[in-house]
Amino acid sequence: MAILQLREALRAALWEEMERDENVFLIGEEVAEYNGAYKVSQGMLDHFGEKRVIDSPISETGFSGLGVGAAMMGLRPIIEFMTWNFSMVAADQILSNAARIRYMSGGQYSIPIVFRGPNGSAGQLGATHSNSLEFFYANVPGLKVISISNPDDAKGLLKSAIRDDDPVLFMESEVMYGMKGEVSDHPDYLIPIGKARIGREGKHVTIVTWNKAYWTVMTAAEELSKMGYEAEVIDLRTIRPMDIPTVLHSVRKTNRCVVVDESNPLASIASEVAYRIQAEAFDHLDAPVLRVTNKDVPAPYAKNLIELWVPTVDEIVKACKAVMYAN
Repeated sequence: MAILQLREALRAALWEEMERDENVFLIGEEVAEYNGAYKVSQGMLDHFGEKRVIDSPISETGFSGLGVGAAMMGLRPIIEFMTWNFSMVAADQILSNAARIRYMSGGQYSIPIVFRGPNGSAGQLGATHSNSLEFFYANVPGLKVISISNPDDAKGLLKSAIRDDDPVLFMESEVMYGMKGEVSDHPDYLIPIGKARIGREGKHVTIVTWNKAYWTVMTAAEELSKMGYEAEVIDLRTIRPMDIPTVLHSVRKTNRCVVVDESNPLASIASEVAYRIQAEAFDHLDAPVLRVTNKDVPAPYAKNLIELWVPTVDEIVKACKAVMYAN
C-alpha cells in the first residue's frame, strides 16, 4: 500500500493503463503542456508523448466527438473535462452517440471510452460551475456512471473504467484532489464497477451517499455515535449500475434509511434509492426513507450561503434522528 493524494491515485491508474495498452490515450484541455488543470496528468506528456497525451482546443463537443469516433475504431480514449459542468456542451456526443451506438449498430461497435473530471460544488464557483450531474447521465441506458470519494477507489475504479468496453462517466471532486489515503500499489488492482462499499458498520440507521458528501456523512455518523446511535454508511461508488442489493441488505438490518445527495431534490439519485427501498424492502421499514439534498435553488456565490445550500452535518443528524423517532 502507498499513501497517495487522490490526484496521484488517478495518475497512477492512467499511467498503468497507458503502459499496459498502447490503444489508451488522454485528451482534454490543458492535459499535456500544463500537466492538467488539477495536475492529474503531471509528467505524462514527457513519458508518453504528444500522440497519446493531447491538448485539445476549448471545444468539448469537438474532442468528445473525436473520442467517440476513436473508440468506434478500436482505441480507448480518456476524455478529461476541466469540470463536468462543461460536459453539457458535449451532451449530444455523450447521450446520442457514446451511449447508443452499440445498441443502434446491433453490437457491431463497442464504445470503450472514459469521460472524467471534477463534479459538484467546490466552494464559491457560482451557479454555472456547481452542478452535480450523476442524476442527468445515470438516466441514460448505455452509460455507466461512477462517483468516487477516496484515493483507493479512484485508482481501482478508474482502471476498471478504462478496461470496460462501454462508455463510463467518471466523476471526481475538485475539493478532494489533495486528499491523501492508502492506495493499493498492485499493478493489476481493479475494483468492480457496480459494487458499493460499506464505509462504516452500524445497526440503528443506514445512510447512503457518494462522492464528497461521503465525508460529511461520516462526520454526522460520528456525531450520532456520541449520542448512542450507530449509523451504517454505504458509499454507492457506482451510480449506474447501482448496487441496490447492498443497500437492501443494510436496510433490512437497520430498518431505517437516509439518503444524502449533493444535487437538487427533484428526479434525484436519492429519489431512485428511496423508491427502490420502498419497492423491495417496504415490510422492513420502521419509518419513511428521508432525503437530505441540496436546496432546490441555483448554487449561491456567497460563502455563508453555499455552506447552507449543500447538505450539512446538522441536517443529516436531524434526518437520522427523525427516522429513529429520537427527536
